[in-house]
Amino acid sequence: MRKEYKVSLIIFISIFIFDQFVKYAFVNFSWEVDGPYMSLKLAYNYGVAFSMFAFLQEYLKYIQLAIALVATIYLVKNKEVFYKYFIPISILYAAGLSNILDRFTYGAVVDYFYWHYGFEFAIFNVADVMINLAVAIIIIMQILEAREEKKKKSKS
Repeated sequence: MRKEYKVSLIIFISIFIFDQFVKYAFVNFSWEVDGPYMSLKLAYNYGVAFSMFAFLQEYLKYIQLAIALVATIYLVKNKEVFYKYFIPISILYAAGLSNILDRFTYGAVVDYFYWHYGFEFAIFNVADVMINLAVAIIIIMQILEAREEKKKKSKS
């Protein structure tokens, strides 16, 4: 097995299990805490980011699974993309599939971080943070690659 697959599997399992454990604890053990800037408060998101598409609540889990399946097929057919971005892809898959599992388990995504200092912000979870981190890593990698290509072209 290639090193990328092993690292990917470790990242995936670690993030997925940690995220599911924290969500399970919020649902079952009332880990709610009020703070001056941020609170830990159980909430259910029936839509996607900022509760968009909540009217699709019953279908979102299937739509998201289909998107994950299409992405997986793409990565299987384009292995070089996976090898290049295996770390952010692993993070993205772990977080995304964890949120999808919530939809099957709880009927919605379990959220609990509530930022309320200076402005009211959405309630989110670790998986949401990981999704944003993965996207940021991919964007940074793309910018660095574009700069490198630009340097190579200017030297030619």
